[in-house]
Amino acid sequence: MSPSPPDSAARHADLASRLDRLDALAQRMDAAFRIPFTRIRFGWDGILGLLPGVGDTLAVAPAIYIVQQAHDMGASRLLLARMSTNIGIDWLVGLVPLVGDILDVGVKSNTRNLALLRQHLQKRNRGSNSMT
Repeated sequence: MSPSPPDSAARHADLASRLDRLDALAQRMDAAFRIPFTRIRFGWDGILGLLPGVGDTLAVAPAIYIVQQAHDMGASRLLLARMSTNIGIDWLVGLVPLVGDILDVGVKSNTRNLALLRQHLQKRNRGSNSMT
């Protein structure tokens, strides 16, 4: 008798819970606050970026955590490289004094990376469902 396959409903619930936690983190980093009377949103990434020298580097830690979680969820090397590129661009833009801080509000690498991860997982899930 072969071992029973892992409960796909439990795996799906665990994956959904992990994605929800990552989404909350990405929202805090990229869009936690709104400038009144505008549609402009920014998060802790933008606030930390105001600290000269160290702020943008500190903001990379949660971004790396999201990439690490994507790796644990089975993201491809290509996806991980794309996510890392988004982080690098965000970091480099934020290093430019003043102008970088303004542009950093528009570069939302955490939100973008989470969207890429969701797309990857949905595509992978559709592929595995068509094989069953």
